[in-house]
Amino acid sequence: MNGMTRSAVFLVFAVLGLAAAAAACGEGTAAARIVRKTCRSADGVEIVYSVAGTGEPALVFVHGGLANRGFWDGQLKEFGARYRTIALDLAGHGESGLNRVKWGMPEFGADVKAVVDAERAKKVIIFGNSLGGPVAVEAALLLPGRVLGVVGVDTFQVFSERIPSEDLRQRAELFEKDYPAALKTMVGMLFHKDADPAIVADAEKRMSGTSPAAAKAMFLGMAGYEEAAAVRRLQAPMRAINGDLYPTDIAANRKIKPDFDAIIMTHMGHYPMLERPDEFNRLVAETIASLMK
Repeated sequence: MNGMTRSAVFLVFAVLGLAAAAAACGEGTAAARIVRKTCRSADGVEIVYSVAGTGEPALVFVHGGLANRGFWDGQLKEFGARYRTIALDLAGHGESGLNRVKWGMPEFGADVKAVVDAERAKKVIIFGNSLGGPVAVEAALLLPGRVLGVVGVDTFQVFSERIPSEDLRQRAELFEKDYPAALKTMVGMLFHKDADPAIVADAEKRMSGTSPAAAKAMFLGMAGYEEAAAVRRLQAPMRAINGDLYPTDIAANRKIKPDFDAIIMTHMGHYPMLERPDEFNRLVAETIASLMK
């Protein structure tokens, strides 16, 4: 694993991956017009989200830690002509509110549920990049009978991995002390060495607006989270579209979730939607079709 411990690898994925309630839900058009909306999460935090298109199932895209819904602009444009396509800012990210008292995966999952409920979507497929993967699982647990599938995007490498609380505390302190430097270091770990420098810089720029306070709260809120336990409770099927920068242990994951499967994109880093969007969109379309059979 390139000299890294598996815990360190999982920390990278969980953190970075490294994406508004209007009572009446407006609809996009066949031309994939993107509409900005807001809703309130269970704890009252305002959640901002974008919607394009109409119909069921709705596709819900969840960004990774320190990112925002803008990472999914290409998917809103690509799939909005065929599906109701939604991308949201989790609390503390993008345009969404920062006034959260308790931070953690279940609370982020409630952000996703609030958006699905605001849109009155009866059937959804939830995509989650990095941190957005376990968030998608938590959301699906709050939406029984409504989720056709949970699809990770460069996440779910090892369900059984847990991040030591001390590692999370140290990471929180680094981002609180010098957010730009910590972000640059982490982003550099999420791409192959020969990745397009413009794409790497773009990812870093997109995440630079997250507040150090929100980053610290997010890291500390992850302490004690057991992804495997949540996955075991999940009834919906699970898939992943992952890069090969870090390995995905499909066999080990199937011991926890027998229906798990993953597509591995060769020579791909953490953000396939940015690096090779056409290929990624094709794999998303294939995954949607398989979950709708």
